[in-house]
Amino acid sequence: MDEAVHGYIDAIPSEHRPLFDRLHQLILAAHPGAAVALSYQMPAYKVGSCRLYIGVWKHGVSIYGWKQGRDAGFTTRHPELRTSTGTIRLRPEDAAGISDEEFRDLVRSALTPG
Repeated sequence: MDEAVHGYIDAIPSEHRPLFDRLHQLILAAHPGAAVALSYQMPAYKVGSCRLYIGVWKHGVSIYGWKQGRDAGFTTRHPELRTSTGTIRLRPEDAAGISDEEFRDLVRSALTPG
């Protein structure tokens, strides 16, 4: 990770840091070779031509950038978390009810080229 990503992570408000860290660790565990750089002013995880963005907003953490149909059914199971722009908006209380395995499936699907 470059210094810009470290700066972004260090600036995350304490109430959102545990959720960001959880997702960050799940992404790197599922794709240890993922390149992580700041893009669109948020961390972007890149594997081949696939990208996934994780950004913090005032109420939680958002996930952006997966290709259509590459979310392992996550947005079908959680339609209330998806915005019209194809973003998953997670408040800490929403994420508390979602297993690591379900997030891992989303990440694997979103970042597996093919």
